[in-house]
Amino acid sequence: MTLADRQHDFGAALLDNRLPVPPGLVGPDGLPSPGRFAVYRNNVMVGLIDALSDAFPTVRRLVGDDFFRAMAGVYARLEPPSSPILLNYGAGFPDFLTSFPPLQELPFLPDVARIERAWVEAYHSADADPADVEPLLHLSPAEIGAQHLHFHPSVRLQRSAFPAVSIWQSNQPGQAANPPDMSVAEDCLILRPTAEVSLQRLSPGVAVFLQKLMAGASLSDAATAGFLTTPHFDFPKTLSGLLLSGALVGWSRNPNPFTGPRP
Repeated sequence: MTLADRQHDFGAALLDNRLPVPPGLVGPDGLPSPGRFAVYRNNVMVGLIDALSDAFPTVRRLVGDDFFRAMAGVYARLEPPSSPILLNYGAGFPDFLTSFPPLQELPFLPDVARIERAWVEAYHSADADPADVEPLLHLSPAEIGAQHLHFHPSVRLQRSAFPAVSIWQSNQPGQAANPPDMSVAEDCLILRPTAEVSLQRLSPGVAVFLQKLMAGASLSDAATAGFLTTPHFDFPKTLSGLLLSGALVGWSRNPNPFTGPRP
């Protein structure tokens, strides 16, 4: 048996308590020690579940602690970590929730999980200086429209067909869990320009505008998409809000597609 085979068997047995102790693992007496391996196996699984619990506290609150831990255990067995850094663990958890049968009556839950994941990613993203507004003030309207915006590394755009933002906000510590209007779709922008992560609920048309910009569209083309989505799209207010929030690190006449996760 090769070293790779032994490592594969060891990892598989850690995540599946139906598998026997991998051959060659013995205790101090030189004999197989299923009890010792069971303790180690349990500690690994508890660690993964705890990492998911810390990363998705709102989801945990919505489904209850016992259900969450059981669900997280299923996910951990299906998708073990690909990195020793547990801060990175759980990227696939929101997608897992979409296909988890017991959650079919909670279709909004994956989008709430995506907000929480985006929050974690924004918090641990790279630092960058916000754009200096002064040079933009000296451009003509046509020149402004031709610019392509460069976003801060922490920026995350989350869209939902459900009131996922309201659900997330009402389940934060100290907030009353008020039932939202489930017919309302909500979008939000998550970013960390300085030390704190912020979440901004977006008005109609803004999410489409941002999606276009993140795909490399010019300001003019992105604004057109925003207006086509809703005549109430406020381009000047939206652009100034992006600049003041620290969501932008610069602009140029050359496309610079957003390198972060796609909305």
